[in-house]
Amino acid sequence: MRAFHAGLPGYAPTPLTEIAALAVELGVGRVFVKDESARLGLPAFKVLGASWAVDRILAGRPDGEPVRLVAATDGNHGRAVARTARLRGQRAHVVVPDWVHPVAVAAIADEGAEVTESTGDYDAAVRRAAQLATEPGSVLVQDTAWPGYEQIPGWVVEGYSTLFGEVDEQLAAAGAAPAGLVVVPVGVGSLAQAAVAHQRSGGGAAVLGVEPTTAACLLAALAAGHPVTVATTTTIMAGLNCPTVSELAWPVLRDGLDAAVAVTDDETGAAAADLHDLGVPAGPCGAASLAGARSALAAHPRRRDALAEVGVDDGATVVLLSTEGSAANPVLVSGPS
Repeated sequence: MRAFHAGLPGYAPTPLTEIAALAVELGVGRVFVKDESARLGLPAFKVLGASWAVDRILAGRPDGEPVRLVAATDGNHGRAVARTARLRGQRAHVVVPDWVHPVAVAAIADEGAEVTESTGDYDAAVRRAAQLATEPGSVLVQDTAWPGYEQIPGWVVEGYSTLFGEVDEQLAAAGAAPAGLVVVPVGVGSLAQAAVAHQRSGGGAAVLGVEPTTAACLLAALAAGHPVTVATTTTIMAGLNCPTVSELAWPVLRDGLDAAVAVTDDETGAAAADLHDLGVPAGPCGAASLAGARSALAAHPRRRDALAEVGVDDGATVVLLSTEGSAANPVLVSGPS
């Protein structure tokens, strides 16, 4: 995957920015923010997974046979699929819930994709996309899995591994200790799955998942012991507004995640503003990592004690994944619709 991404036009590792003030605030050794605000020309990390999955799909088809790539999205995944389709000379059809901001919808359409709005939550949009993908010449490119639909979401997760390889190399180049804690926003859980898989295969860091309080499907699943669907409401963390954990991610997160917290829009909005002041153009989903780290390390001593039990001590290196830039989410500049 690293070699594939390195061969794409415009590839470069995204910045890993050290912020000493956050290390002092959180009471840890060093804090780095992985800034995904400009990844391969798009304002979020999602293109890593979409580009790799589409490459695998096209590699398995006869040369020259066109395909329509279908996806559901609350913003960034759909735009990444649309961009990849355009670059690979294919068509894209993206389904968006009707609560997605019009600016985000327009950005997907500007990539050349056909866009269909659906009523209901994110899961309803996924069901509509899956239905469209049954039409001849179409393939569903989704970042969440369910029984019978696992291979393509698995490729999406594989694509995300490039991000974690970059982090390891950048920490070493900065003379930092390997990550002791990686904080990752959770929507359907695919990026968190990639984080856990990377750390358990040799990275060794603890992984903290962060969700909106209004869409805490992972926390609900962990409490129940199995995936559940939660009712969701509007949140500025639009890309995390998912009611159900991916079936592919669930066993990995159940067995390998070290901790999970939920954060409010107010907490995340404050974190986004602070990151902007510190030079990181984080959108709400990206800023959720800082909000979650504050909740786990600074605001709740019992949570910090629990993380200490899995090796996150006062000298730890903490990596916050800022998964989108403010350009990916117009809420920061125009207010919620």
